[in-house]
Amino acid sequence: MKTITDYLNSLSSGELQATRLVEQVLQRIEATRDYNCIISVAKERALQRAAAIDEARKTNKPLGRLAGIPFIAKDNFLTFGSKTTAASKMLETFEAPYQATAIERLEAEGAIMIAKANLDAFAHGGSTENSYFGPTKNPLDPSRVPGGSSGGSAAAVALAIVPFALGTDTGGSIRQPASFCGVVGLKPTYGLVSRYGVVAMASSTDTIGAIAHTADDVALVMSIIAGKDECDSTTLPERKPNLTITVATTQQLKIGIIQEYLGEATADDVKVRVRARGDDLKRLGHEVEEVTLPALDLSLAIYYVIVPAEISSNLSRYDGIKYGFRANEAKSLDEMYGLTRDQGFMAENKRRILIGNYVLSSGYYDAYYRKAQTARTILINEFAKMFEKYDVLIGPVVPTTAFGLGEHTDDPLRMYMTDLMTVAPSLAGLPAMSVPSGVGANNLPIGLQLIGPPKGEARLLTLAKQLEEFGNG
Repeated sequence: MKTITDYLNSLSSGELQATRLVEQVLQRIEATRDYNCIISVAKERALQRAAAIDEARKTNKPLGRLAGIPFIAKDNFLTFGSKTTAASKMLETFEAPYQATAIERLEAEGAIMIAKANLDAFAHGGSTENSYFGPTKNPLDPSRVPGGSSGGSAAAVALAIVPFALGTDTGGSIRQPASFCGVVGLKPTYGLVSRYGVVAMASSTDTIGAIAHTADDVALVMSIIAGKDECDSTTLPERKPNLTITVATTQQLKIGIIQEYLGEATADDVKVRVRARGDDLKRLGHEVEEVTLPALDLSLAIYYVIVPAEISSNLSRYDGIKYGFRANEAKSLDEMYGLTRDQGFMAENKRRILIGNYVLSSGYYDAYYRKAQTARTILINEFAKMFEKYDVLIGPVVPTTAFGLGEHTDDPLRMYMTDLMTVAPSLAGLPAMSVPSGVGANNLPIGLQLIGPPKGEARLLTLAKQLEEFGNG
């Protein structure tokens, strides 16, 4: 698998031109169509940008840090040169009038957005089966899911179509597909990367991150897209956050293995790999011991009250009036609203809207939403107290390896259970990442989840780099 650095070396040496690289990626997209990881291709714009970069290189003009490197964006990022559908019928024909901040920052450094990746519609799901454009298949076993909701992004990287892809993570949507596809995925601290120009899911937990083959590549991409953005008031104040990997240092870290993540719900082969990685960390000179966070047992319930509430609010803007799909057969305004939302949303979107409206409704707000926010504060405080003693917490990303296509589609609760280990860091706004850590009994990838304190990305990336150099299984 070629990394960003590999491609940059080939481009700078003249061995490869940006135009030729874009053409190669377009060929790989065509050759892997059966996996259904791509919704649309920005061919003309990508070739134009590549030609401009080749010309600039010939004339020795200054070039950005990613000059000529193609990448794929999850199709909930607003981009030029392609539609932004959020994998939904509601936005099937939507063309963005501006680009997401993350896309703009990458393009300013010469990166080339070449295609949009499949996802669960509006990022609602953990398998990329809830897409209006059909499910994506796992590159390691096409009979299984790639994870979700950033399944198309993770699959595209695992298939070596591009060296990196952008995803979003609201409750595990970068980490879980990264684990299922055997690649590296980072969910940053809430507010580290601007959400401007990204279709909103749940505004208090939405984050923007990168998926790649190595910690170095993820660190490079994140260093470009991170930082204060005047268009997003929730971004952190640092203009250029420190994401430097310092693997050369010999700092001993105190690391806690989360006991709650190694219970009955977790498959034995996953437990074995997580504990083996704990042993690897000890051999690397770190102190490792088991820890317990009692509030974690409530995290899934907290998440599936708060997040649907925010979803129901964010999806209220899709009414068939301002933009997007409109049901034309309606005979009244109210009927048009109803038919538009009935036809434009997938079943999972409707399920979350109903849950969200229920927990926010009169008579139930105090019983559900307010209590969930109180419990969320308890969870945040538990994490804060734990990080007074420990530098990093670790555990599985998902209780199992990738499950079969269609295996959970008729059982939403089983699908939601795949979020068991990823929602808590999202609720607490913490950085977390998935690092490839060997394979399970079925020879499918298992990811180790690294969780850090707020703005602890550099520490996680450094630890991930150490584990890469030690070997992944």
